[in-house]
Amino acid sequence: MIQLNNISKSFSSQELFSKLSFKLNALNRIGLVGRNGSGKSTLFKLILGEESADSGEILIPKGYRIGTLKQHLVFTEATLREEAALALRDEMQYDTYKVEKILFGLGFVQEDLDKNPLSFSGGYQIRINLAKLLVTEPNLLLLDEPTNYLDIVSLRWLKNFLQNFQGELILITHDRDFMDAVCTHTMGIVRKNLFIIPGNTHKFYEQLAANDELYEKQKLSQDKKVKELEDFIARNKARASTAALAQSKVKQLEKMELLDDLGFDANLKFDFAYKETSAKVLLEVKDLSFGYTEQNILFEDISFTLAKGECLGIIGKNGKGKSTLLNVIGKELTPLAGSVNYQANTAYGHFGQTNIAHLSPNNNVMDEIYTADPKMPESKVRGLCGGMMFSGDMALKKISLLSGGEKSRVMLAKILAREVNLLLLDEPTNHLDMDSIEALTEAIKRFEGSVIVVTHSEELLRRVCDRLIIFTKEGAEYFDGGYDAFLEKIGWEDESEGEDEKVKSAPKSNTKELKRQSSELIRERNANTSKLKKEVEKLETAIIKTEEHLTALHKELIEASNSGESAKLMNLSKLVAEKEKSVEVMFEELEIAQTQLDTINAEYDKKIEELS
Repeated sequence: MIQLNNISKSFSSQELFSKLSFKLNALNRIGLVGRNGSGKSTLFKLILGEESADSGEILIPKGYRIGTLKQHLVFTEATLREEAALALRDEMQYDTYKVEKILFGLGFVQEDLDKNPLSFSGGYQIRINLAKLLVTEPNLLLLDEPTNYLDIVSLRWLKNFLQNFQGELILITHDRDFMDAVCTHTMGIVRKNLFIIPGNTHKFYEQLAANDELYEKQKLSQDKKVKELEDFIARNKARASTAALAQSKVKQLEKMELLDDLGFDANLKFDFAYKETSAKVLLEVKDLSFGYTEQNILFEDISFTLAKGECLGIIGKNGKGKSTLLNVIGKELTPLAGSVNYQANTAYGHFGQTNIAHLSPNNNVMDEIYTADPKMPESKVRGLCGGMMFSGDMALKKISLLSGGEKSRVMLAKILAREVNLLLLDEPTNHLDMDSIEALTEAIKRFEGSVIVVTHSEELLRRVCDRLIIFTKEGAEYFDGGYDAFLEKIGWEDESEGEDEKVKSAPKSNTKELKRQSSELIRERNANTSKLKKEVEKLETAIIKTEEHLTALHKELIEASNSGESAKLMNLSKLVAEKEKSVEVMFEELEIAQTQLDTINAEYDKKIEELS
């Protein structure tokens, strides 16, 4: 297998590795972690021979095939099938069925096979390169961020493929759930060397923290011992009677291998500023439809309400309209039909690619953050810059000179600079390393307001989302439940039936009848819940309108109190009390209706499950 011995590598004044050694054993699947800029991609280039080490050696067995995912896109053939088949080795040139199987797994369909590779979007062109890599059947896969540009269905397929891959793998990805599902070992670039353990990333970081704690204790003990020796030498070296003893202590001190201070990487800091609101419902979306033309509708008749503290996930394949829906909700685009109604006190922060494009290229980082709130004190702006890893002179760097990841951090800093109670986040984990994603996830969980997030990260979906909007072939559907509940009750439509144990266990002759009965039960459930759903929607709308009226009444109360109009103050106070009581009654009715709805749904879910 591959072996690295005493590898050192520097760029200019920055040392990446120092006497790094590592041996890859048979069937090891290794997740490579480390902060952005720590040298993960450089390590891949050294193994591939694209970079040379300053010292040390890399040993690779003869005939050992290494495959890597190419980030640049060069296509020469007229059709997708022919382009992917270029990767077949001579002895496999007629095995085109293998090419098609891999292409279908990555989200292509039969009609795509005869299309020109250049006709596909950027995300699908990346998949073509991934397919060409997998076709070569390498002994070792070096995958550097293969999850970029893949939608959630393709991610699940790739995860399954790699779990069954009969070879070695070294994987770099910011998707922790993906890495833990695929890898047998976790290896990190830590202080210019490699640290590896069997197990997942959680075990790795726990062990790393324990190692650091032990090291710090040893260093404290050593520092104490060094000080005692130095004090003894200083007190006794001048006296003839103790000079020899002092000299022996000098030799003892010289022989000690002094422990260096541990260097710790800077972490992104997320703490969304919450704007107080008494409203229980912050957003109502009603019968929302959008398309860039009336002939090309991306979604239609989407309705939902978002209560304070709830998180809604928007999921589905690429190109179906997830980001577009978020942009319509964020008032970046005008819907063809329907409405987006914010409660009067709702203040939202929108993170997305369209917003990043609005950054002023001539501003520096500090100036751009100031645009979020020009009244901020400089100390707060500097703090936000530091929290987003723009310390010192980096805070004065022009936006036009920043990388895509750095621009994303500026956009996040602008959201952090304002008080909001609703977050609209479009793929917020892109460009973030694993530690930063963890910090962002925890910040979303702590946030007291509401969140709508577009993401392909199954881990983020599981940890923060209460409800979902799922984009499918037929459009977009609202799902009242979390991600695991969605997988259990519905699942992804493009995943092979052969992978579904319930379908596998059913006799083929019964499958059609089971589907018919299941569809009949779903129609029956919809008929029985239709009235309740309308009642729930009616109550939610009434609550929103009453709370908006209450907000206006509270303002009048303050004005009447300030002006000393006691009669008006009494009348307004009485009216506010009545409205507040009305809201309480409606919430009780809403809870009863929702409970009945949940009970009926649970009964039908059980019946459908029994059919399977």
